[in-house]
Amino acid sequence: MVQLKDVYPLYLNNKAVQPNADLAVTDKFTGEIAFRTALATPDVIDEAIAGAVRAAPAMAKLASYEKREVLDHCVRRFSERKDELAYALCVEAGKPIADSEGEVGRLIDTFRIAAEEATRNYGEVQPLDISPRAKGYMGMWKRVPIGPCSFISPFNFPLNLAAHKIAPAIAVGCPFVMKPASLTPLGAIIMGEVLAECDVLPEGAFSILPASRDGADLFTTDERLKLLSFTGSPGVGWELKAKAGKKKVVLELGGNAAVVVDKDADLDHALARIVFGGYYQSGQSCIHVQRVIIHEDIYDTFRDMLAAKVKTLVSGDPKARDTFIGPMISEKEARRLKGWIDAAVAGGARLLAGGGCEGAMLEAALLENVDRRSDLYVEEAFGPVVTLSKFSIWEQALAEVNDSKFGLQAGLFTRDIHKVLDAWDDLEVGGIVVNDVSSYRVDNMPYGGVKDSGLGREGIRFAIEDMTEIRNMVIRRV
Repeated sequence: MVQLKDVYPLYLNNKAVQPNADLAVTDKFTGEIAFRTALATPDVIDEAIAGAVRAAPAMAKLASYEKREVLDHCVRRFSERKDELAYALCVEAGKPIADSEGEVGRLIDTFRIAAEEATRNYGEVQPLDISPRAKGYMGMWKRVPIGPCSFISPFNFPLNLAAHKIAPAIAVGCPFVMKPASLTPLGAIIMGEVLAECDVLPEGAFSILPASRDGADLFTTDERLKLLSFTGSPGVGWELKAKAGKKKVVLELGGNAAVVVDKDADLDHALARIVFGGYYQSGQSCIHVQRVIIHEDIYDTFRDMLAAKVKTLVSGDPKARDTFIGPMISEKEARRLKGWIDAAVAGGARLLAGGGCEGAMLEAALLENVDRRSDLYVEEAFGPVVTLSKFSIWEQALAEVNDSKFGLQAGLFTRDIHKVLDAWDDLEVGGIVVNDVSSYRVDNMPYGGVKDSGLGREGIRFAIEDMTEIRNMVIRRV
């Protein structure tokens, strides 16, 4: 039986440090304190940034095989500790245990991909003799680490989204300071514990620093940091970008993702995937299915199929194997979304399933006829609620997908390749998923959004591009 410790440290310049135990982390289902961690003060954050600056030259000079060996070590140790990692995630995030185990698998995948990419940091030889004045000249370029990086990760995927920052930084040789979400810091702390086992990393290569939002300004404003990678809410993300100064900024923000179901779709397949994509981990994913746009010829049939299935979803203790809907991250968030649902119903929407709320437990909800001016349509729900609408022609469906300030991912269920290609051309999103839901992600693909959904792309190879700069060299042959 896995048991958590009562107190966990932070990691400062590769070392476990216990200056206090000021951060109380609750079991999101019971509401009781599960453990405490150290909380970084501004002076500790400053010391960590100074350590990253000192470590930058040595990190940049690590051989490719050394970086690969660090990442391979992480893969081995995470695999050995997978039960501990999954249980910690279930407790601190309220994520059902089966989903928690799935996230641990993705954590391992992400570090494995990074281990492979650590030896693939290629450059290019470029002919320059495009005119007589450049005859005898040749060029070549390579990618070099950008330098010390700042990472801020969210509560909803505290393992995998932290991994998408940490793993590419190690692969390319960038020291970093990381602020995990205060609600779910333990996964990142365990990653720090595993990284601390790697003597090849120079002192200052990494710091894992739980910190209050008020005390964490240095993660954003300190000019010694060359890149800020933030995953979280749009309001916070764009505010941080405005404060970040000269550093490069990568933002992976929110969405209210849409899925289109055409009349030729396999409805049983679409049903299973949309229920998963809409309600997996209580909908607390930026690419969770929030809007489903259904062809009018199949609308009534598919609506009734969805309503019947949603009513069968099991809610309860996330530690129980049969639980599909666990708690939201807090009672405050559950009340917020319950208010949006009630307001939509008051505005004319029809509630087809769910909508009840007790504490942090919000029933899986399904609605139709939602006013397009309502919060439930316009904003990111970030909870277990899906809305339905109908369309008659494909172009109308695509226009409705684009009727959003967000643009992260979209899903399409259709057998018509021409409609797929039209969607690929016309949808204002970072990615489309065909015959599956917007929630689908593989950890080596380019992932990110447009509009209010962010800047830049995750996925190891693409994150490495953000964490490096091109250094050009020109040679004149004389």
